[in-house]
Amino acid sequence: MPRAISQVASRRRRKKILKLAKGARLGRRNQIRAARHGVFKGLAYAYRDRRNRKREFRCLWITRIGAAAKMEGISYSEFIGGLSKAGVDINRKILSELAINDPAAFRDLVSIARNAFV
Repeated sequence: MPRAISQVASRRRRKKILKLAKGARLGRRNQIRAARHGVFKGLAYAYRDRRNRKREFRCLWITRIGAAAKMEGISYSEFIGGLSKAGVDINRKILSELAINDPAAFRDLVSIARNAFV
């Protein structure tokens, strides 16, 4: 009786790893041990950085809003505090876009925040 081997399953497993390792340099694209290591690290970095991207964008928006608010003569914390007291519910992404693309609307928001903060 012939010996049963899991050749199909193991080949499929290896091909899956090598497919994910496509585009890597040197042995990481065609040596299974190096490719497995590279793929696992790459997937871990991708998972981590999907979360970090959100953090970095929020930081960027806050920096932009702060710079635009300074140009209008108000600090970032006073601006955000004034908007929340006034009941204006605009997220930081939109505030950042307004600061860049529509300075007049941003100026109106600054005046609303200033009036509510005092």
